[in-house]
This record gives sequence, structure tokens and C-alpha cells, in this order.
Amino acid sequence: MATLFETNRIKNLTMKNRSVRSATWDGMAEIDGSSTRGIDSLMRDLVRGEVGLIISGHAYVHRDGQISPRQLGIYDDRLIEGLSRMVDVVHEAEGKIVAQLAHAGCHSDASKTGIEPMGPSLMERDDKCYCRAMTGQDVVRIVSDFGHAAIRAREAGFDGIQLHAAHGYLMSQFLSPFYNKRGDDYGGSIANRARIVLEIVEKVQTEVGKDYPVMIKLNSEDFIDGGLSVDEMLEVSVMLERAGIDAIELSGGLIWYSGKYGPARPGLLKTEAEEVYYRQTAIRYKKQCKVPLMLVGGILSYPVAERLIAEQVADYISFSRPLIREPDLIKRWIAGDMRKAACICCNLCLDAARNEHRLYCVAQARAAGKTV
Repeated sequence: MATLFETNRIKNLTMKNRSVRSATWDGMAEIDGSSTRGIDSLMRDLVRGEVGLIISGHAYVHRDGQISPRQLGIYDDRLIEGLSRMVDVVHEAEGKIVAQLAHAGCHSDASKTGIEPMGPSLMERDDKCYCRAMTGQDVVRIVSDFGHAAIRAREAGFDGIQLHAAHGYLMSQFLSPFYNKRGDDYGGSIANRARIVLEIVEKVQTEVGKDYPVMIKLNSEDFIDGGLSVDEMLEVSVMLERAGIDAIELSGGLIWYSGKYGPARPGLLKTEAEEVYYRQTAIRYKKQCKVPLMLVGGILSYPVAERLIAEQVADYISFSRPLIREPDLIKRWIAGDMRKAACICCNLCLDAARNEHRLYCVAQARAAGKTV
């Protein structure tokens, strides 16, 4: 029977346990996307905290794909030096790290990129266009961008790659009928909407080689009228299995929707029964897909995490906000202190990353009487 703390492998990637630091934006990169010593320190703390696998913050693969201030970039060879330093910090502490590759599509911030956002289809707000529809040439270029970014990730020394196809980012937009109104081979049926995702997977696999782990993050569903459904996600997962993807992480919701169904939902989960946002979807996934499953969202208690593994609901347990407050959470559990994560799911950490260019638990700082 599998356990949370056992050693395991994904392809040639060996991890000391089944805990994962889910990709988390930290707002600590330089303006141009270069990695910093602050990010190095953050990664060092996670490795020392016994996290089995770290997934980097979402790194944009082209300048026109940036969404967040001081977001990590992987769009140019000159960024490899800083990324390599980050990886070295993790490896020196005997940890493992995967690079998350992303493009924000229609949610790219033109004030930062200086480039008009583009997505699967024309999007308008208040009778004004805020996103143009991608052309066939744009699609070809984006696929190539992900391929080039994958080469940089491998050159920097990352132990694998995760493609960001969740939360309303570009690949998620193509998968979602809410965004994707195309009438060509990239729109309509779920097979067509998944086409660009599969092309990116194939391109990345070709560029990095068969021995290199390539993973993906998907929405379990969009939680919006006309969005990606669970049934469609399961169809996409089967397609990805056939394409040879090495692991799938399930999340949900869209980036500009907070509240009940947002990716980072506010509100304290007081009981174990309230935890695990996507439990039922994960159960359905495991019945249809054999690709190892990473499950993120609302998991705070060791007994919950352990049961998810033991009962084969998930193969890996991913954490984001809990590790912001307690980067040593996994180490604490391994040592026998099984108290639930101290995170109260207030989301103030995201405001700190946005406004202060550093990622920390604001609630914890306030409780300690520190001025923030």
C-alpha cells in the first residue's frame, strides 16, 4: 500500500516522498522575469522542509504571455543563468524541481508586455476588444515557444517540466468552450479544442527527449457556465495518456474568479470532511486514466493526505498556500507532529506577492505582532 512518505519515481525522476509544492506565483522575479536570490531562498526552505517535488512558479514562454508582476520568465536564453542557480540551490539540498511553463493568453497584461493579448477567440469587455483571436501562424509560434522554453528548462537543470493548462491560461482557454469559439481545427469538439495542447506536448517531448519527465496541470472543471466540464477533462486526460504524458495535476476554477470556486478559495476549512476540493473528480479520473495523479486544493490534514494516497484516490498530494505559511510542513509531519496545516486560506499571501514583491503568510506575521 502506497504511503505519503515513501520514495517513488516518475520516469527517471526519483522523489523522497509523494508531497508536491504546487506551482505558486511569488512576485519575486526581476522586472524582466529573471530569477532572484529571494526565489533561491524560498526554494531552499522548501527543500529543507522535506517537500518531495517542487514545481516552480509559472514561467512565461514568450514576452506576450506574462500576466503577473515580477513573474518568472523562461522566454530567452539569457534567463538560463538565474534559473540554473535556482536549480542548483535545490539540488545542493538534495531536492527535486520541475519548471512550470505557461502563457496567459487573453489574460496577458499589455501594460507589462506592450503587446496586444491574444487567445483562442476574440474577447470583449464593455464593448471593447481586450483580446484578439489567434491566427494559424500564432498557433504555430506558440507551440514553438513552448518547445524552446522546454529546451531552456532542461539546460538549466530542471528535473522535468509541467505545462500549465489550468486556471484560464492559454491552453486552458483552448480547452474551454467559454473562451474557445473557433470554427477551425482548434475549436468545436473537445478533440479539436485539445489539439494545441497535444501539439505542445508532442513538441516538448521531441525537444527534451523520451527520458525527461513531461507533466501537465489541468482544470478538473472551470466552474463557470459554458466552461470545461469534468467529462471533457476526462476525455482530455485519456488523450494525454495516449500521448505519453508522465503525470497530471488536477486543480480547478479560473484566475479572475475568486470566491467559492476560484483556484485559491478563501475560507477556513474547519473539519477534515470539508477538505479536498476535487475528491469526487479524482475518483472518476482514477477509473479512466492510469497516468499518475497529483491532486491539489483544500488539503490541510495529514490523515486526509495519507488516505488519499492509501485509497488510491491520488498518487501525489500537492500543496500551495499551506507551504507559504509552513515550508517545513512535510518535515513536521514526518517528525510525528501531525497537527493540520496552520494555513487559514485567507489569500492575503497573494496580496503580499502583488503589492510587496515577496511571498509570505500575512496572517502569521500579524499574529506575531509584526507590522505588515
